[in-house]
Amino acid sequence: MRIARFSHNDVIRFGIVDEGELVVLAGDPMFAGYDTTGERVPLADVALLAPVIPRSKVVCVGRNYRDHAAELGNDVPTAPMLFFKPNTSVVGPGDAVVLPRHSDFVSYEGELAAVIGRITKNVSAADALGHVFGYTIANDLTARDWQKSDGQWARAKGFDTSCPLGPAIETEFDVDGEAVITTRLNGEVRQQGPISDMIFSLAEIIEYASAAFTLLPGDVILTGTPAGVGQLVAGDTVEVEITGLGTLRNTARAA
Repeated sequence: MRIARFSHNDVIRFGIVDEGELVVLAGDPMFAGYDTTGERVPLADVALLAPVIPRSKVVCVGRNYRDHAAELGNDVPTAPMLFFKPNTSVVGPGDAVVLPRHSDFVSYEGELAAVIGRITKNVSAADALGHVFGYTIANDLTARDWQKSDGQWARAKGFDTSCPLGPAIETEFDVDGEAVITTRLNGEVRQQGPISDMIFSLAEIIEYASAAFTLLPGDVILTGTPAGVGQLVAGDTVEVEITGLGTLRNTARAA
């Protein structure tokens, strides 16, 4: 099932994607279930929004693909390398990415994202995927110069609009399958790799993260990016496509 969050007639709602229409839901399905209102709205008549705004945090995993670690001259981590993005970094499909002032190098990173559906603390890897509500696409935008200069990643990874999510949440995605991440910059393929190349699986990441802090319903986990990251400048359009999840598209503009 594919769930979209959308704006129609200045009202934010949720719906089930059914070909070219949305079956309107009575509330947020993560908390209110899948009761419908009986309405159907054409997709062409709505503005798709970020499919979720995390209640507390976006948890990200650095260097979770060997080829990406190698391209930046880094060692492969021996445990998941975690960092946060604030929920204020989240924007939706089609929203502008605002390049921050005083950064001279912002790069794209196409990633698989998981949306947590239950309070999750000290969960085992064997049980971890049962705590996932669904899956979507993310672009982990990074101010590389700030990342190098600051010694920690809060500013480089957490600036406003640095976490595009969308276009929808797929509840039946096979995270252990052979789906492929493809990132295009202005139509040219820059990243391409199967999610099976992740060093640490999503289940292992959830186990590791939940041992340290509680994951809340609506929190998002970004699982890392394959090789091919590079700079985007004002006017560039980035498209991140994942097999079975669709395409997330955003255009950069100057602040």
